[in-house]
Amino acid sequence: MEDYPRTIEEFEARFSSEETCREYLFQLRWPEGFRCPRCSHGKGWAVGATLWQCCQCDHQTSATAGTVFQDTRKPLKMWFRAMWYVTSQKNGASALGLQRVLGLGSYQTAWAWLHKLRRAMVRQSPFIFSQTPPAERVA
Repeated sequence: MEDYPRTIEEFEARFSSEETCREYLFQLRWPEGFRCPRCSHGKGWAVGATLWQCCQCDHQTSATAGTVFQDTRKPLKMWFRAMWYVTSQKNGASALGLQRVLGLGSYQTAWAWLHKLRRAMVRQSPFIFSQTPPAERVA
């Protein structure tokens, strides 16, 4: 059984910073440690706060590559709060409610986030995060 926070207090304590959110994504994506999505080599090193570089092929990737968080300009902590809000609403979440709760500047941003999260929640694969992001897949 997964260890998910059950209350807002548990949630805020567990995902209190950008770093804790990023570490959680890293563990979801690479539960047995970093593995290069291009060559499958098992060793890499951190490049800055967000990137990992493969020791073998020098490919750089991040825990957010290929996810709804890719290329976002908003903090992961805010995205995690959005996920909490969407999944904890008894009668479903609205874009207006999400905008109000997160303090987003525009309704359009809230609507786009809500739809990204909804699409991720109904994917056919068992994980929101694929091992190989679409941009890195080779045909």
